[in-house]
Amino acid sequence: MGKGFDGARAADVVAELRETFRSGRTRSLQWRAAQLKAIARMIDENEADITAALYNDLAKPPTESILHEIALAKEACLFALKKLKRWMKPRKVSTSITTFPSSAKIVPEPFGVVLVISAWNFPFLLSIDPVIGAIAAGNTVVLKPSEVATATSSFIAKNLPHYVDNSCIRVVEGSIPEASALLEQKWDKIFYTGSARVGRIVMAAAVKHLTPLVLELGGKCPVLVDSNVDIKVAAKRIVVGKWGCNSGQACIAPDYIITTKAFAPKLVDALKITLEKFYGKDPLGSADLSRIVNSSHFTRLKNLLDEDKVSGTIVHGGQQDEKHLKIAPTLLLDVPSDASIMKEEIFGPLLPIITVDDLEHSFDVINSKPKPLAAYLFTKDHKLEKKFVKTVSAGGMLINDAILQFTNPHLPFGGVGESGMGSYHGRFSFDAFSHKKAVLSRCFLGEIPMRYPPYTPLKQKVLRGLIAGNVLPLLHALVVWPAHKKV
Repeated sequence: MGKGFDGARAADVVAELRETFRSGRTRSLQWRAAQLKAIARMIDENEADITAALYNDLAKPPTESILHEIALAKEACLFALKKLKRWMKPRKVSTSITTFPSSAKIVPEPFGVVLVISAWNFPFLLSIDPVIGAIAAGNTVVLKPSEVATATSSFIAKNLPHYVDNSCIRVVEGSIPEASALLEQKWDKIFYTGSARVGRIVMAAAVKHLTPLVLELGGKCPVLVDSNVDIKVAAKRIVVGKWGCNSGQACIAPDYIITTKAFAPKLVDALKITLEKFYGKDPLGSADLSRIVNSSHFTRLKNLLDEDKVSGTIVHGGQQDEKHLKIAPTLLLDVPSDASIMKEEIFGPLLPIITVDDLEHSFDVINSKPKPLAAYLFTKDHKLEKKFVKTVSAGGMLINDAILQFTNPHLPFGGVGESGMGSYHGRFSFDAFSHKKAVLSRCFLGEIPMRYPPYTPLKQKVLRGLIAGNVLPLLHALVVWPAHKKV
């Protein structure tokens, strides 16, 4: 679905899905489990085609495709299937003396008809993962894959309908016109992954209908490197977190390093050695590096490097192959803070290194910028780690490694401030697409006259005591109430 898709067609799709949702079709455990099993089966049966699509879009190495997208998507399905029955159960909570006798519970219920708009950098995972959460929570859903990753978008549009219930789950391909037509509609929840610029557009559209939304954006993710680390291990983990993750085209990839002036030369040397070991002397020819997604992004990255105040700071890499959209892993040392590369999210294979006298001074550098989606620290100093966690605000953190926090289904994944709002993964995906309905239940016993007019000083005294959690005024009132003539 895509060609000729306009506002009227979008309205029809939403109306059809809303009618299906009202029928109650998506609410049962059986329906939800069947869809999740079907998605897992689609992944199993089409692994080679998914890998090929990702290679077509990004020249993504097969190992990265399997580890970072295919395996994580399947694991999200299996994790949801394992936990779904428990997630769906109402959760009993305590009651207060003011409602005695009573019982209380929180009942998760699906929002209804939800829209998922995904990104191009992990085009399979970032499409399927939110859909898994939407289905697990019992919603009907429209998925709009990124038009930039055309091969993956086409694969999803062609194959997903053969596995899932099409009366509840739809795929809409297209670019700005199709996305705009979808955003004109009233949704019960919108989930968007992408840039902050487009995130503002999505949020503005959601405001018109007071639609709640999750925004998974990005930002400049810092890496602090202490001088007491195992430098060989740290270098490997930084390199694979930056360049072994879609060649830096990842929202949680390290965006810049901060280290001390004294330690910087050692770190640069370790990173150079590791880069050559991983990608060879000619990294532009390496089959283990993804390419830049398109010529527009290539030009953007080239312009960041060509800026006068930046080009002279390159200490490694910088080679470019515009024909094949490849840029070698590039290290830059002591880039000026007012350079464009230090103001915008890089989203590519360029890694500036900033030096400070004392690593704790870097906390101010980080906090002076918009809050990042992720922040990383390499250190053996537990006091520094504790202060880092306490002082720096970020969507998530990882100590002594990079990227791996994304793979833990027990941790929420999401941003804060300009890096996004809301979170998902595992139980948090289910929660993102569920309304937590509060239910308080009472019987017809336990009537307390003092809650009803006419109000008297004695009634007020008793009610104040109840609100404060003190049962003595209530017991006193129950004793003297029959004799109290003013009641």
